[in-house]
Amino acid sequence: MRTDRATDELGNVVPFPGPTSRSGAHGAATIDAVPDRAFRALAVSSGKGGVGKTNLVANLAVAIAQKGRRVLVLDADLGLANMDTLLGLHPRATLRHVIHGECGLGEVIVSGPKGIRLVPASSGFEDMTQLGGAERLHLLEEVDGLEEDFDVLLVDTAAGISSNVTFFATAAQETLVVVTPEPTSLTDAYALIKVLSTRYAENDFGVLVNMAQTVEEADRTFAHLSRVASRFLDVSLHYLGHVPYDRELPEAVRRQQAVLELAPGCPASRAFDALADRILAAPPEVNAKGGLQFFFRRLIEGGRS
Repeated sequence: MRTDRATDELGNVVPFPGPTSRSGAHGAATIDAVPDRAFRALAVSSGKGGVGKTNLVANLAVAIAQKGRRVLVLDADLGLANMDTLLGLHPRATLRHVIHGECGLGEVIVSGPKGIRLVPASSGFEDMTQLGGAERLHLLEEVDGLEEDFDVLLVDTAAGISSNVTFFATAAQETLVVVTPEPTSLTDAYALIKVLSTRYAENDFGVLVNMAQTVEEADRTFAHLSRVASRFLDVSLHYLGHVPYDRELPEAVRRQQAVLELAPGCPASRAFDALADRILAAPPEVNAKGGLQFFFRRLIEGGRS
């Protein structure tokens, strides 16, 4: 088992080394370390709820968009979808309407801060896990027209290890697991990684520690998770750093804004910006599963089981 800590000797997070990386001042990798703008799909998951995952996805989307990438966010928490509420958006239709042929995918996509786009989901429905053949084909046809419109897809999955979570995570190119410095969060994050590894052969995960009080607390949290995983699983865990506890975050939620808009200079906003840099500077080998249509094809095929 391999746990790649993207940190230097002082514990500072640095980009992952790769054959196409190049360093700028102070060793920080520039965004054009990746030679092309190949499409990438990143699923953001957590073992338990309450770890700030949806808020993280919203702010990460804004941070990536600010760097010139075209970002599509898919709210994949099909039981308790709330990304639109978090950002103060008011969609008239959702992905469920697309599945049932009531409108096109382009008609449900709504615009958010900094030009990000959102595919909203409904709450209280399980239709995505019960798609028929005609519905699958219809959705693929809808996605085909969006293939060239986006650079990054961020998928906000539900928490836990349900079938919804596992097939969204396995459809994506990359999986980012969000954990907080709490024993229950660590236990459930390990359970999620174990299920994805042993049942679905996923063996590469980014890990982000959220709501840490200090750098040392974040480092201890990742170290604990990596020790347990190294003992029992054959997986690679990549430490992507942490987002600190910040009083501006709950205030941004109350105002239905991204914290990057409300308080761009606060510690959390700086952390989201740095996280966007690290994700975009990752080696192109990560992008091995194809584009947007490929993501939805894997998603739909996963719904057959």
